[in-house]
Amino acid sequence: MHEQTVADICASAGIEFVVSLPCDRINVLCEILEQRFRYVTIAREEDGIGICSGLSLAGKRCLLAMQSSGLGNSLNALMTLPNLYQLPLPILASWRGVYHEKIPAQVPFNEKIPDLLSMYGIPCTTIRSVNDLPLLIEVIADAYACSRPHVALIQPNVWEGDDSTPSAGPCHPLRERLVTPLPASAFPLPVMTRNEAIQSVASLLTDEIVIGNIGIPSKELHAARDRPGNFYMLGSYTQATPIGLGLALGSSRQVIVLDGDGSILGTAVLPTVAAERPENLMIICLDNGVYGSTGNQCSPAYATSDLELLAKAAGITATVRVNTTGKLTAAFQLFQGHGPSFIHCILRPGNATVPDIPLSPLQIRDRVVGSLRKMRKEG
Repeated sequence: MHEQTVADICASAGIEFVVSLPCDRINVLCEILEQRFRYVTIAREEDGIGICSGLSLAGKRCLLAMQSSGLGNSLNALMTLPNLYQLPLPILASWRGVYHEKIPAQVPFNEKIPDLLSMYGIPCTTIRSVNDLPLLIEVIADAYACSRPHVALIQPNVWEGDDSTPSAGPCHPLRERLVTPLPASAFPLPVMTRNEAIQSVASLLTDEIVIGNIGIPSKELHAARDRPGNFYMLGSYTQATPIGLGLALGSSRQVIVLDGDGSILGTAVLPTVAAERPENLMIICLDNGVYGSTGNQCSPAYATSDLELLAKAAGITATVRVNTTGKLTAAFQLFQGHGPSFIHCILRPGNATVPDIPLSPLQIRDRVVGSLRKMRKEG
């Protein structure tokens, strides 16, 4: 079976994790990969970029499998995470829109993918027949040797002419379960600013890895307490929690994500967090109800959405809502090592006056990687 050949190549290349949003053109391949590797199913391709970036920071070898149209959904994350921080990321993409495509919507974007990737300097290798499958070895090797993303576009005809009999498909357990009603709860008056909450968390840190959300939150974290274990995001809006999930899955270290209401509302990663159940992951949602880094415009969280209930509905059971530094400290201490947990921190809008972070992307990466290595040696 040609799909088994791909799995064998991945195993020989040392792949440990496969992060995937399935495509019907590679459904058998996805089934085989799920059987052979630690397999993380996502709901949006962009989140896969963040998860794989976290895994790479933790020193794990991963592969992202998806439909080629997902490259459009995740192009900014590709450029501002694995490309900017120089993290290895082999991507196996089922190339839609070019071979006997019956869905017109698949054609306009997908047929131009090689030109698009070339324009952005992302290596792309096309696998047009089963004889080209060994090229996947070079794709994975290049991604890890050069610390960059490399895309393998696999045409659907590669799977044709295979006489092997595929399995009957994935086996699904019984889905019947009891769903606990979400309780009504009061939304407390905000007392802290985001900077005060970050300062409170920073004072409690020991050897945790901390993900600072894009923009001013990362600057406030740096000003509050710069440390090698802080990963400062310089781009990749919505990817704080996906990065944290990847780090938590790839490491035994406690991982703290300082995310924001706008970012949480823009991602689809919370159900994946709940499904993977990393005990060492804590998400602190700094909810000031506004897009703080862009001028404090109100987000849907200001007067409409309830992000703690959103986390509960996603399947995260360890949640709490806080509005003071005392309650934040108590929740932080309670949930350490008992994740995945979600602390919904209600805040007043406002940004602190803090300087830019005087570190390059590679310096940020190397400090976090060094911190993780140091802890492994000491452990």
